[in-house]
Amino acid sequence: MPNAHRNEDLDRDADWSLPAWLYNDPEFFAVEMKRVMRPSWQVVCHISDVPNIGDYHTFDFLGESLLVVRGEDQKIRAMANVCRHRGSRLVDGPSGCARKLVCPYHAWSYELDGRLTGVPMRGTYPSLEMEKLTLPAVDCEIFQGFIFVRLEGDGPTVAEMMAPYLSQIEPYRFEEMRAFGRVTLRPRPVNWKNVADNYSDGLHIKVAHPGLTRLFGRSYGVEAEPWVDRMWGELMDRPSANPSERMYQHLLPRVDHLPQANQKLWLYFKLWPNVAFDIYPDQVDFMQFLPISPTETLIREIAYALPDERREMKAARYLNWRINRQVNAEDTVLIERVQQGMASPTFSVGPLSDTEVCLRGFGQKLRGLIPEARQHQPPPAGWSHRPTTPSAS
Repeated sequence: MPNAHRNEDLDRDADWSLPAWLYNDPEFFAVEMKRVMRPSWQVVCHISDVPNIGDYHTFDFLGESLLVVRGEDQKIRAMANVCRHRGSRLVDGPSGCARKLVCPYHAWSYELDGRLTGVPMRGTYPSLEMEKLTLPAVDCEIFQGFIFVRLEGDGPTVAEMMAPYLSQIEPYRFEEMRAFGRVTLRPRPVNWKNVADNYSDGLHIKVAHPGLTRLFGRSYGVEAEPWVDRMWGELMDRPSANPSERMYQHLLPRVDHLPQANQKLWLYFKLWPNVAFDIYPDQVDFMQFLPISPTETLIREIAYALPDERREMKAARYLNWRINRQVNAEDTVLIERVQQGMASPTFSVGPLSDTEVCLRGFGQKLRGLIPEARQHQPPPAGWSHRPTTPSAS
């Protein structure tokens, strides 16, 4: 049984999981994209990924193409990667550098702050008002060196969401980190909530992850704050029977800027609703569970680390990857089994343990945003177009 901390929970449905139909229903998927995903913060990259004027990173999310770029004034901005003339995508690829943003279709050009300054044959457009055709800005926040964007909404900032844990992550010096490897995209035939549930589930660790159990013993714990789930495990001194795990335990060097209690601590955080990051003494891994369809998710992942040329650190980072590659493989099997089971008419909801605080919190927030999520069976088609009753949670 994992260590757990339960917040006060007044949701009358708190003892039950989310209904199975929420994990494959197209109408519900469309509603949660609007009410849950579009107002959410999504990590794009790190400030070190756009160090110079004109450096940019792109991010595709919910059918939108977004652009994060460092301007002439050194300010980092986020904007739509869509030309205001005919809707063409402006820049291609995950990253690059440009003095101006020039559309490949008709050569309309924009400054790095989004202002439209170049239109071929300008005099032939009788209704053209260039000052009104700036690229639409997107909310952008830099938190501890990481660049987040939000399509819409006015909810809490990333800093406000992470406030309960700021003192725990500050020693890791996120702002000084650099990309370690490159972005990977892993498609999974499951609903995005299935991935999010599994990430914050503490009960399956001892059952389905023998490697983590060998490393952590009984130290794995979970807790839930209003906007963030936190999980953790402390590496045991007893050598693992697995060669990669044993070598990681042996080679992981001391990180002088970390407190003693963090030298062997693995920390996991999930930021509502779909951004997760794993913090190790040797590196930090960011993941997003990007919804593609009711039964398809793209896991976007990249690792960051502080510059460290020690051979022991390089070896530890490689071994970390080997260990977690196996964990990811185990999780892939689990989430696909659950997704298949969710499609069975024999399953609707399941009881939640008092220790499943993260799943309880996730369900409460979702039911608060979409009251129909309380129904164990899907309502008649078209429910999303009818007036809804305010949530009682």
